[in-house]
Amino acid sequence: MKRALEITLISGENLRLNKKPVKNAVVAVRVEPGHECSTKPAPDRGTSPRWNENLIVDLPLHAGFITVEVKCKSSSGSYKVVGGAMVPVSDFAGDLGTPEGYMHFLSYRLRDSNGVQTDGIINISAKMAAPAPTYEVPQLQIGVPVGYQRKMMAAGGLVIGVPVCYAQPCRC
Repeated sequence: MKRALEITLISGENLRLNKKPVKNAVVAVRVEPGHECSTKPAPDRGTSPRWNENLIVDLPLHAGFITVEVKCKSSSGSYKVVGGAMVPVSDFAGDLGTPEGYMHFLSYRLRDSNGVQTDGIINISAKMAAPAPTYEVPQLQIGVPVGYQRKMMAAGGLVIGVPVCYAQPCRC
């Protein structure tokens, strides 16, 4: 079973790769291995790109973290990781007393691929999308269970009765 997570990738601060400002920065959000969503490249270049892009991802009930990675396109065309953050699901889901659909604004310090903390920061907002209401319609059963267990299973276990008007003479 999964829940819908709406995450907005707002902006980055002080994003550098080898002490140089990044170009064509994108943000990738990974909920499970192999399932990744990415933003479009940021229109502005430099150390503080802005994306302001919404992504809606399916969040499994067992997920403890989501991974947010900032990448930039190199001259060879491949993407290099600028930094990443492991975001605990408990930061935006599961708070007792928090209204459903509440928007959380969060900022995380990025770590490089070796796990060393960088000066980069990623700003995001996240909210759990309200689940669609489900209504269960009770099934109407007519009749009463009769017979032996095996016969009941073969016949569906019910006998259907039809009301009959029976007039009995009055003895006054």
